[in-house]
Amino acid sequence: MSISTLRRSARETVSGLPPGFWWLWLSTLVNRTGAFVLTFLSLYLTVELGHSAWFAGLVVALHGLGGVVGSPLGGVLTDRWGRRPTMVTTHLAGAACAAALAVVTSAWGIAAVVLLMGVAMQAVRPSINATIADMVPAHDVRRAYALNYWALNLGFAIASLGGGAAAFLGYRTLFVVDALATVLCAVIVFLRLPETRPERRTPTEEKSVAEPKVSTLTVLRDAPFRTLVLLNLLVCLVFTAPWIGLPLTMADQGLSASSYGAVISVNGVVIVGFQLLVNKLTDKRSPVLLLVLSSLLFALGTGATALAGSSVAFAATVVVWTVGEMIHVPTNAAATALLAPEHARGRYQGVMGMSWAVAGFVAPILAGAIVDGPGPDVLWAATAAIGVLAAAGYATRLRRALAEDEETGAVISPSVPVPAPVPGPVSSPAPAPVVVKGEDAPQGPPVST
Repeated sequence: MSISTLRRSARETVSGLPPGFWWLWLSTLVNRTGAFVLTFLSLYLTVELGHSAWFAGLVVALHGLGGVVGSPLGGVLTDRWGRRPTMVTTHLAGAACAAALAVVTSAWGIAAVVLLMGVAMQAVRPSINATIADMVPAHDVRRAYALNYWALNLGFAIASLGGGAAAFLGYRTLFVVDALATVLCAVIVFLRLPETRPERRTPTEEKSVAEPKVSTLTVLRDAPFRTLVLLNLLVCLVFTAPWIGLPLTMADQGLSASSYGAVISVNGVVIVGFQLLVNKLTDKRSPVLLLVLSSLLFALGTGATALAGSSVAFAATVVVWTVGEMIHVPTNAAATALLAPEHARGRYQGVMGMSWAVAGFVAPILAGAIVDGPGPDVLWAATAAIGVLAAAGYATRLRRALAEDEETGAVISPSVPVPAPVPGPVSSPAPAPVVVKGEDAPQGPPVST
């Protein structure tokens, strides 16, 4: 592939999106560029404050536990309060938590702050994903999610370079910088991002249908979406396992911590370098096919970890499951919005985000217990089996819900009821909450990772 071809592909990947999306993209990049707390929290707790590795692991798990609460809370606020107010408020709350970590020194005080930070950081994500689905044309939604995920990882890669700065400035200074970057992110959203929440439609003489009320319980009763969430939870467990099991497996084979650092950095390098290319190659593909493929790549990459015996071999496994990550994250976010009524995108994204948060809390505990018990090989065999199980679930349980009509290109979600028409004149086209054109229809999660 020539350089000119790559340039043309890059231009096509980033062209055609509304200005509001790029302000949101910039806010994501700024926010993640200053994301020093999560990057260096465990080192701060063990090296700087002298806490045990067990306590550091507990605090990181509390961050995931906070996300279990924050994600559905953010979804409700996104739909009721609005996308922009939710983003600004939760960003500022996250900034306050980052600043608090610079001054709080007691063990349980730090644990409480990190728990609240988990709530705030996860609460913002449904509003981001709902905004993308609101403002981006249907056929470009999955591409937009991929670009936003690319910004998140690009910022995270830059933040990871702060390790050298920590030696001179100290961890507390980096936490203050994190808070300032998050405040700047909130300012960008407040000044440049328009509110995109659809107005609720009520039966009047100018409107032909009434939108049904959607609660979090309604979302959980949506059978196709519930299946999507449960399958995503399986994938998230597989995706999270290497972050805990890989360093332990490499140490068990006598490899150094620096070797693990080099191996795991491959994840960020591959995403930053190849996300746009992967998005170009997967554009217009069936979402079910992509979800099946990504699950199998997760299964293959993590399962092969049991066979690796050198840093190069471990790095190769990371490349495999990282490609799965690049395919899965934007496709899953797109599939979420596909199944969501437009006025309930926040709640749907919130419930989906909760599956990532649950995995972030449960997987570290399970992976550590398996490695300490039956051993690393059992962990990697289990992740491979779970990945294959998820792939089978996507292929057999969601094919109809995410199916594309070959003639019309419409994607029909059978889970959303069609409201009865209301008699009276219609001055504008009636909304169609259950039919979305194109396989890349807006679907309302960064998670990101």
